[in-house]
Amino acid sequence: MNLATVHFTANFEANLSAIEAFWADNAWPAGLDKLLDELTDTTVPNLERFPQMGRNFLQQRRPTSVEALTRQEALQQQLAQIAAQAELREYLMQDYLVLYALVRDDVYLLSVRHHKQLSFDFAQHGGS
Repeated sequence: MNLATVHFTANFEANLSAIEAFWADNAWPAGLDKLLDELTDTTVPNLERFPQMGRNFLQQRRPTSVEALTRQEALQQQLAQIAAQAELREYLMQDYLVLYALVRDDVYLLSVRHHKQLSFDFAQHGGS
């Protein structure tokens, strides 16, 4: 079985720095350690073995505005320029969501966000 190679992008590393600053400001530096342990012990090994395990990000999203549709189309064009079979996928960790690009046998970790950083469409979830 060939393993995929997992790469950390500059943006992903910047996200980790922001998360580190957040936990330091909230007097819980162990929060970053917990994230790093999960990344090294679970997430990276899983993506090395099963790089397609995350949901396809663009197939799961239905744009609800012209702006969102335009951005989604631009993302698809950018991916196509990188490689014909490039995919944008998301991996759900215990408390974080990782966005990654899958290009052949390479996984590029693009972004990591705590679930509390994600926005929600409350109207879609029963709100007014």
